[in-house]
Amino acid sequence: MLLKPTCYLTTMMNSKLKILSCTLSAVIIFGTPLQLIAQTNKQKAATSPAQKKDPTEKKASAGPFHGKLGNLDKSARTISVGKRTFQINAETKIYKAGKPATLDDSVIGEEVSGYVKPTEDGKMVATKLNLGPKTEAKETKPREKKTK
Repeated sequence: MLLKPTCYLTTMMNSKLKILSCTLSAVIIFGTPLQLIAQTNKQKAATSPAQKKDPTEKKASAGPFHGKLGNLDKSARTISVGKRTFQINAETKIYKAGKPATLDDSVIGEEVSGYVKPTEDGKMVATKLNLGPKTEAKETKPREKKTK
């Protein structure tokens, strides 16, 4: 049995069409997500450097501080401890040797400690300021063990 040339060409064309349609379908189905992933990666790469902050720049957070009083500006009501500057406001509780004090009682070079909180505008405000070295805590009597 001999195949007619037209029949052979038709079957070959049909198989090529099937392969072509399968390939086209695969490109449409699987190619689109790959293209979207590539676009997403490009967008992330483009926005990443803008979002990155200087590694030496830290976000201000509330917490304790201690060190030597480096600078004191009574008119601006600020103090510097190390490289950090703190605002002093009306709510700041200032103590010296465990007793209430004022900013006028502070001496440059003396030890200071306290607690600071960031404000909405990024400044650090001292909520508590202890002037002078840390005072000794009162010694309490050791608890006696109960015996049965």
